[in-house]
Amino acid sequence: MKQFVRSVAVGAAMVAAAFGVQAQVKIAYVDPLSGLQAAVGEHGLKQFQFSVETLNAKGGVLGGQKLEVVGFDNKGTPQESLVQVQKAIDSGIRYITQGNGSGAAIAISDFVSKYNERNPGKEVLFFNYAAVDPSLTNEKCSYWHYRWDANSDIKMAALTNFMKSKADIKKVYIIGQDYAFGQSVRKAAREMLGAKRPDIQIVGDELHPLAKVTDFSPYIAKIKASGADSVITGNWGSDFALLLKASADAGLQVNWYTYYAGGAGGPTAVKQTGLDHRVFAITEWHSNVPSAEMDVFEEAFLKKYGGPNGQRWWYLRVKNQMEMFASAINQAKSAEPKAVASALNSMKFKNVLGAEVFMRPTDHSLFQDMYIASFGSGTKEDEEKTGWGWKTVGTIPAADTVIPTTCQMKTPT
Repeated sequence: MKQFVRSVAVGAAMVAAAFGVQAQVKIAYVDPLSGLQAAVGEHGLKQFQFSVETLNAKGGVLGGQKLEVVGFDNKGTPQESLVQVQKAIDSGIRYITQGNGSGAAIAISDFVSKYNERNPGKEVLFFNYAAVDPSLTNEKCSYWHYRWDANSDIKMAALTNFMKSKADIKKVYIIGQDYAFGQSVRKAAREMLGAKRPDIQIVGDELHPLAKVTDFSPYIAKIKASGADSVITGNWGSDFALLLKASADAGLQVNWYTYYAGGAGGPTAVKQTGLDHRVFAITEWHSNVPSAEMDVFEEAFLKKYGGPNGQRWWYLRVKNQMEMFASAINQAKSAEPKAVASALNSMKFKNVLGAEVFMRPTDHSLFQDMYIASFGSGTKEDEEKTGWGWKTVGTIPAADTVIPTTCQMKTPT
């Protein structure tokens, strides 16, 4: 009987090898795939899928195992995010990635930490690629959470350093989404502008429901009536595109200082305003940052996943995340989350631009070069077939983005 079992096992292994059947390392992508923010979630999923396809074409991990990304629709809410994370875990997935919504990220991080305490040996890792509330790497930090994007305070510090030299800025209006991230943007904008340019008058400061507003004309009317010459917003997805569409319809002539103007529909809405190089964004990359290797990568993505709107690659951080993940698996010689976490803990990595990025072990924040870019005419690559694209107007080296953390990391034994 033992000989028979051995023979069956060997035969099964030979069949698997013959047909290329290999174990897979799966990552659950938990983000909005329905509702107003679905365009952002769906395009983000395409970027993860393309990253995985590229890695698998180069041999995958651990000598041939393939990576796979599985989409889970969280409908943009923290509550549904936890339902989908549990579904992913129940299906055997032990890596979760999410980014659109800090409220969802905070809920997932807390859930994963508690799950890992209750299930030693079956740990799950949470890879945060875009949720930038500072609390996630400060008072709410977790060993099982890794963030690949700069937090909102880092981004606001860069934006306000750029703004402080603009003598024409006299009156600023702050508008954002009413949840953890939007609240942190509002707080940082007030504090940092007050410290760097106390002469600037804040003429408006309000929050609106996340992904609920379809007509922003009443908000634009308030901005217009305030006499603001500049607007600061952390809005993303449909909340940014619809805000700028209403601005275009009203003929509002102000400068915009943003986090996510490059998201789905954003470039098209900016073009409609006619504000040529008057909309600024803070980002870790854009399509006109020089890099021959990244140009080839992005063009291949655009050809396969750009769709009728010609949506380009958005997130260098997704490429960083997945390449560092693969590197950590190979370094650990294991796809077990606990071993991978140890390899990622203080990893240094040279990205596709040739710049070194690094994971800070004290709070699991990734630090990388950042760019301030303006959107308008005269660029090599355009966005969403508008004829306008991004142009770098400021660069912040990774070392200059490092800020203190209050994280008290609890490292598991």
